Amino acid sequence: MRILLSFLFFLVLTFPAFAQQVNRINIVGAERVEPTTIMTYMNLREGDQLSQEALDNALRSLFATGLFADVQVTQSAGTVTVAVKENPIISEIAFEGNDELEDNELMNEIRLRPRQVFTKSRVQEDVARLFQVYQRNGRFAAKIDPKIIQRDQNRVDLVFEISEGAETEIGGVRFVGNKRYGDDALRDVVASKESRWYNFLSSNDRYDADRLSYDEELLRKFYLSQGYVDFRVLSSVAELAPDQKYFFITYTVEEGERYKFGKVDITSGVTEIKPDMIAEERTTETGEWYDADQVQSDLDNMTDILGKQEYAFATVRPQMTRNRDTQTVDLTYRVEPTPKNFVESVNIAGNMRTMDKVVRREVEMVEGDAFNKTKLAKTEQNLRNLDYFEKVEVKPVAGSAPDQTQIDINVEEKSTGEMSIGAGFSTTDGPLADFRIRERNFMGKGQDLQFATTIAGERTEFDVGLTEPYFMDRDLAAGIDLFHMTRDLLDESSYNQRRTGAGLRLGYPLSENWRQTLRYRLERNDIFDIQNGASRYIRDQEGQRVTSAFGQRLTYDTLDNRQFPTEGNSSWIDVEAAGAGGDAQYISTKLGSVQYFPVAENWVFSLMGEVGSISPLGDSDIQINERFFLGGQNFRGFAQAGVGPRDTASDDALGGRKFYRSTAELSFPLGLPEEYGIQGYAFHDMGSVFDLDDGNNPSVATDASLRAAAGVGLSWRSPFGPLRVDLGFPYLKEDYDEEEIFQFNFGTRF
Repeated sequence: MRILLSFLFFLVLTFPAFAQQVNRINIVGAERVEPTTIMTYMNLREGDQLSQEALDNALRSLFATGLFADVQVTQSAGTVTVAVKENPIISEIAFEGNDELEDNELMNEIRLRPRQVFTKSRVQEDVARLFQVYQRNGRFAAKIDPKIIQRDQNRVDLVFEISEGAETEIGGVRFVGNKRYGDDALRDVVASKESRWYNFLSSNDRYDADRLSYDEELLRKFYLSQGYVDFRVLSSVAELAPDQKYFFITYTVEEGERYKFGKVDITSGVTEIKPDMIAEERTTETGEWYDADQVQSDLDNMTDILGKQEYAFATVRPQMTRNRDTQTVDLTYRVEPTPKNFVESVNIAGNMRTMDKVVRREVEMVEGDAFNKTKLAKTEQNLRNLDYFEKVEVKPVAGSAPDQTQIDINVEEKSTGEMSIGAGFSTTDGPLADFRIRERNFMGKGQDLQFATTIAGERTEFDVGLTEPYFMDRDLAAGIDLFHMTRDLLDESSYNQRRTGAGLRLGYPLSENWRQTLRYRLERNDIFDIQNGASRYIRDQEGQRVTSAFGQRLTYDTLDNRQFPTEGNSSWIDVEAAGAGGDAQYISTKLGSVQYFPVAENWVFSLMGEVGSISPLGDSDIQINERFFLGGQNFRGFAQAGVGPRDTASDDALGGRKFYRSTAELSFPLGLPEEYGIQGYAFHDMGSVFDLDDGNNPSVATDASLRAAAGVGLSWRSPFGPLRVDLGFPYLKEDYDEEEIFQFNFGTRF
């Protein structure tokens, strides 16, 4: 009974406080934030029932806005008093101590901005983002301390004081569980590299967490290419040393057993496609070690063949069965049908300057064509090869009907103008400097306009050229060239030469690999400054001579990379005939071919051969500026024009009407990281130039004997430009030939 009376007495005392309504809300301390806004955030109105829960909810809601540093909510006799202390406004944001990263880079990473409300939680979030930026740049020892500077009118300046610290390098890369391949071999596979003094040009020895996933994929691809079908990366762990200077990375792997190809077959689920139509593209054979790269190559080649044969609605997929007992993988290439689909439209966006037709002519499909993924990928590659765009995105989207597809092309243009100043040195031309200005997308029409000048110790050259890659809206590359060149040939042949002229050219494809180029050249050639004691054959040619010549060049090209080829063939037939006006009358022919063979990874063997002949038309003579010369860069081990006919009395090179030359070269890595671009070479050059107009003079040596030289070289794709050093040692030569064992070429642009 006593307990019941106490409970009733408690209810009587507390009921009046919580049974009343909110009569009035009083806002205290608000300066920038309107009282009505505060009341809206509170979600409490006059007339609402007053309870402790309602007051607590109002308090939490106001703190959640981030506008206030402090909030107090009290009530007395139905009057709710809300006392707030507003957070300050950020006046300025600054960074101090950052040398490696610019202010704008850091500002782009944080969310706080001037004139926003300052809160400690948002500052800490931005500090965490800045730490992530420095970690991505390999600086895990960075320290970031936010400082607040009070200003008047409840404003503050926010300063991030940064101690960037040194870059955190990779102290070691280790592997656990690898039995077939040693740590050194696997270190060559992964992208993460141990810190070494010679890695100063690479960033791969800086720790990057994202690179670990990439390394796992590289390891997986490597083992799959070697037949280890069961291979797994169990873990990749990076441990930071206590001094925070180095990371030590450990990859734990499970190699599994090595498999060979078992039964290899081709089947087709498409009636009109027979397996023998793509059988020639299969390179995988029973009994060979399993190679995932080889399987993918077969799939790509088979799909390409089907696409070229107009079977765009078929794809090739691998079906593999793993036989653990025999450690073989049965493989079936199966041709499967895909739903028929046609191109409804090609939509181009983002090309503000480049004309639509410049983009559209690179598209491998037009409206109404069968949709083909291979051609879609080729279209994207074509657009990237133009080098007009920063970004290229080519994607198919659903059309107006199930069998229709639209191709959306989105590009982001970039600057296509180039201006460069260059400097370098060559043992052929001496010290050199050049200036080039070029616009690769002139007026958005895809035209290539350029001006270049080179000033060297042995040569001065000016060139102006304009190329229209799609002349008359056809696949015809038309161009015009203007040139003026002065060459100092006093050391080689006791004269100087000046060439001034213009040329026209027109190139067009005959097939995927064959291309024909027609050209016309009108040139004035001047032989002057002939030295006393020069050969009679040179003195007789002093003066000006006009050449009007038509030419053609037929090329066959299957190179995998035109700049740094590793496989394929490039062959050419070059014919030029002069005599349609002018003084020169001759026909010149050059025939050559170079073949590249991949010997091993990063080992490439190449064979090159070229022959040439020039014959007079009528009773004319072949002048010295029209003859062939060998030596220097085209025949290492010999000086420029150091091989061939020579007036032994004056020591002047006279050139010849016929030549042949060949080169066998092996390029190989030197054990340095691939990204350095350093290659070693071993080469063997041989050839000869011969057949002078008048070889009966006893002072003129015109031996057609074979010359040969062997040597080694080193090339470096340096940040300052390409550099190559060759040491050639002639072992078949004539006494009057001029040797040049050391040859060096270097150039750069900035």
